[in-house]
Amino acid sequence: MNTLTAAQRYDRSLRYGKRTRALPAERKPQPTTTWPSENVRLLEEYYTWLVSSGASDRLIGMLYLPMAGHVLGFYLQPHATLNPATDFQPALDYVLAKNTSAAWNHLRRNALTKFGQFLRQRRGQHAVTFSDPDLARYQAGLPAWLVEQLTRFQHLRQAGWRPARRGQSILNFWSHHTRLWRWLVEQRGVHELADLKRQYLLDYMDHRLALHVAPQGINSDVRTLHGFLLFLQDQGGVVPQALLHVRCLKEPDRLPRFLTDEQIAKVRADLDGRAAAPPLRVAGRDTLLDRAAFYLLWQGGLRLGEVEELRLADLDLPARKLVVRQGKGRKDRAVFLADSAISALKAYLAARGSGPSDHVFLYRAEPVTKDLIHCRIKYAGERAGVKVTAHMLRHTFATQLLNAGCPVTSLQKLLGHERLNSTQIYARVHDRTVAEDYFTAMAQVEQRVMVGGAMVEVAPALDATAATRTTLLKLAGELAQPRLVKAARLELVEQLRRVVQQEITTPATAE
Repeated sequence: MNTLTAAQRYDRSLRYGKRTRALPAERKPQPTTTWPSENVRLLEEYYTWLVSSGASDRLIGMLYLPMAGHVLGFYLQPHATLNPATDFQPALDYVLAKNTSAAWNHLRRNALTKFGQFLRQRRGQHAVTFSDPDLARYQAGLPAWLVEQLTRFQHLRQAGWRPARRGQSILNFWSHHTRLWRWLVEQRGVHELADLKRQYLLDYMDHRLALHVAPQGINSDVRTLHGFLLFLQDQGGVVPQALLHVRCLKEPDRLPRFLTDEQIAKVRADLDGRAAAPPLRVAGRDTLLDRAAFYLLWQGGLRLGEVEELRLADLDLPARKLVVRQGKGRKDRAVFLADSAISALKAYLAARGSGPSDHVFLYRAEPVTKDLIHCRIKYAGERAGVKVTAHMLRHTFATQLLNAGCPVTSLQKLLGHERLNSTQIYARVHDRTVAEDYFTAMAQVEQRVMVGGAMVEVAPALDATAATRTTLLKLAGELAQPRLVKAARLELVEQLRRVVQQEITTPATAE
């Protein structure tokens, strides 16, 4: 085991590293023996932070610690006085003067960025900020009134968007709304709302069909325009009713795609195996992350964005549940977890380490993104030979619960669906009533036996209920005889008792 301290690793990197002749002596790092003691402790903390974030010992010793040491060595003052925004440049100039490759210089810049991230996090200055993206390329060439109204509509809609996804949601909003409007402006000369005609929308639909765009995508554009026109109507604009009644294209009525029990078992075995024996030491925490996210998607039915934004305070592992905050539609809901999901979460949290926020899932000391989870789940499926996506795991969760007899209304709450119709699509995959009706009807069909090329009706066997009814009627008729002696009457009553008792204890079966 390597027992060198962080300061000793930095000293060794300077001793055996390349020297520079391009910088004056006063710009070179001073001997590390004159460092303030708090700077040495800072390097030790930085080393621990790097290890917890998944960095390898090779990169830590060759890149991250040397760059941090260059910064601290230039000033020889307590690290609390350093400003990451300005005081890192001399260290960068020093390493750039060595005339190394562009790729190596790029890595050194990234190393300084990581050190600055560590300092800000240590000082409690790390805060996630959200800035609106540049929309110039979406707004270019559109009429000024249209840009103004779309901006107002965006501000109205974004009240229901999750803050962490606001930037991407804004881009999606403008991309969807301007695709159709740009075609109308460029191909049909629509510059005012009064210029818009119903036929132009039909022409747009034909144009997109000619480009082999799926009906779902075309209908999405039409519905997007419909929502914007309703907004303009609420604002006092004159919108012809013909524009609000454009019929959408017929879409395929598809069932949700889900994994079979065998497929889910293969993916589960791959993730469990890698978590138990990771291929690399530095990959240990990441394999635990993959497995925990997989169980939340599969056994919790969470959406990808909900896994991304899950916080530590939302977990209640002793009660075997978690709370999804501000899910789709800005609604909270409780999600229950099985023991295997609880175990996967506990194993990951034990190796999680510190980070800049209280997000449950961190990757390289930053909150994980949904795109990263999507790619890692997809790659796990490729290793197992199964095509899988994060949302397919949610479909699998719903389908398997229905197969196990979970009521649709309970599943609706677990999935966070506002309308029951959204949940009933999974019932079409497994409908017990339809299945029972099918097998009952098929049993009757199979009673018709093919003999010599002709269909022959086979008389159905008398079921137990009919036989019992016949016996009871016969015994009742004998009891009705007026001259029946007492002994015979008691014998008939005893027979009735035995028949009724047999009917109760032996259920009737149909052939």
